[in-house]
Amino acid sequence: MKRIFLPFLVLLFLFSSCGISGTTTETESPGSEQSTAALERFEASFLDVFDTVTNIVGYAESEEAFTEAVQNIHDELEEYHQLYDIYNEYEGVTNLKTVNDNAGGEPVEVDQRIIDLLVFSREMYEATGGMTNVAMGAVLSIWHDARETAINDPSRAYVPELSELEAASEHTDFDSIVIDEENRTVQITDPEASLDVGAIAKGYAVEMVARNAAPNLLLSVGGNVRPTGPKPEEDSRWVVGVESPEDTSSFLHTLYIEDLCVVTSGDYQRYYYYDGVRYSHIIDPNTLFPPNYWRSVTILCPDSGIADALSTALFCMTQEDGQALLDKFGAEAMWVTTEGEMSYSPGFEQYIRT
Repeated sequence: MKRIFLPFLVLLFLFSSCGISGTTTETESPGSEQSTAALERFEASFLDVFDTVTNIVGYAESEEAFTEAVQNIHDELEEYHQLYDIYNEYEGVTNLKTVNDNAGGEPVEVDQRIIDLLVFSREMYEATGGMTNVAMGAVLSIWHDARETAINDPSRAYVPELSELEAASEHTDFDSIVIDEENRTVQITDPEASLDVGAIAKGYAVEMVARNAAPNLLLSVGGNVRPTGPKPEEDSRWVVGVESPEDTSSFLHTLYIEDLCVVTSGDYQRYYYYDGVRYSHIIDPNTLFPPNYWRSVTILCPDSGIADALSTALFCMTQEDGQALLDKFGAEAMWVTTEGEMSYSPGFEQYIRT
């Protein structure tokens, strides 16, 4: 294993023989030395896209080839990050913050990748019965402010008033988002509405980037895990770990995957406490509060964008309703209850390694 140093600004690269950290793990299989004689195994991590850690493990003919592959993935993810950012501006970039800032005004001409994301978001909004709704920005911004306040100063923690949330929910109609595909413009007709694509953008971006990436890689972007192809070994399956909500340094299961994505949503990733109650970042569109069905939901699906949208939707549903949604997409899921008990969709357990 060679140590590689790439000229990325504010990037950190880590290399070890024990696999990627976080929700992804990868181990050498018997006979791998012979089957990968022409390829070397490398690992890398960087920290500056989608406000999370990106881990990449994979095989390449040389250090230079792997370095180039990682650089390309980083650069493309960075472009998506800037386009889909609702909080920050970037020189020369018209992004979703620009669209939000112009709510109630004229249509905004945007990059085709924003159009594609919003069209996909509309499809998932319809498929999930509104449970994954990127037009929830007015409600989510209230919870975002409460969470940031509590994290920065726990003594000032609070829970938003239901009346405030209900008033904001009057401005979450997806029909207020007008997507003109021909002219490549987006218009928010309601001046008090806004986009928040946090439930879908990362998974969608990972899917788009992975489709263009070099083969023989396994990407994990904040736990959105997506292979770019099978391992070039006799056993071509990757090994992916699913974090425990109680102890993120341990795994509930490790899974074998070859052409599936693994995406988990949970209440342990972004949250705060108020009066001893945990309030997570996932908000149920029906109650306008964090749901309390599950600690985590893990999705197996060929498409990372769909998996991301499903994990958010299922987190706000009973298992019965969630299973009906899974069946639409041929996806699998594992649910972890608030008591730590695990249950599975009919086909999930076939992928369990340990």
